Amino acid sequence: MILALDIGNTNITIGVYDQTKLLFVSRMATDCSRMEDQYAIELRDILDMYGISLGDIEGAVISSVVPPLTNYILRAVRRLTKVNPICVGPDTKTNLKTSIKNPETTGADLVAGCVAAAEMFDAPCIVLDMGTATTFVVLSRDKTMLGGAIIPGVGISMDALTRRTAQLPSISLEAPENVIGKNTVDCMRSGILLGTACMIDGMIERMEEELGEKCEVVATGGLSPEIIPLCRRSIHFCDTLLLEGLRIIYEKNKE
Repeated sequence: MILALDIGNTNITIGVYDQTKLLFVSRMATDCSRMEDQYAIELRDILDMYGISLGDIEGAVISSVVPPLTNYILRAVRRLTKVNPICVGPDTKTNLKTSIKNPETTGADLVAGCVAAAEMFDAPCIVLDMGTATTFVVLSRDKTMLGGAIIPGVGISMDALTRRTAQLPSISLEAPENVIGKNTVDCMRSGILLGTACMIDGMIERMEEELGEKCEVVATGGLSPEIIPLCRRSIHFCDTLLLEGLRIIYEKNKE
């Protein structure tokens, strides 16, 4: 079995594969104040809860966009499983070409998402990840990473809106019935949810215009299920895209 972990700014996503079959998906909160042993205990408990024996883990792969946590998680996995994880970085084999300047600065999560999209979808393709930040990455017809865009995520935008205004309340992310809200909460939901959907539609349209051809679009990330149905553009949703990418990267690098 293969243990895959994606360390994001808000959550650490955990999956275990039996060959190509994903056995479960779980999440831990990203917390830089916690230490190696604390993460080891929580990870052990999650594996035990899903009936996974530590002795069954024969390999591990990690992507991280939180450098202070990377070594803690690496050591926690080594201690628990006795395997040396593959950590996605500039020297990791992906078979992806890139025309991005300074590719070593590209987030490991973006690389994992593009690796999965290149195998699972037709190119050209736009990979949309709606997490703490909302990111777009464009893959050309020959599956070269061309670049993309980074935008403040929905959660960040909502936090800023409620923290920096005296009278706007915290709200749940539920789709409004109308674009034109009739009260404060509905106005906020319209702006945050429908406004984000319009931004996504507009960015895809402009990227395709610059590229000169239509693209397949695939979305992942925790907030995608709330936003993607509100988009006018047809967008595939794949909740496990990054884990699939990590599994593929592991297979390419396990030797």
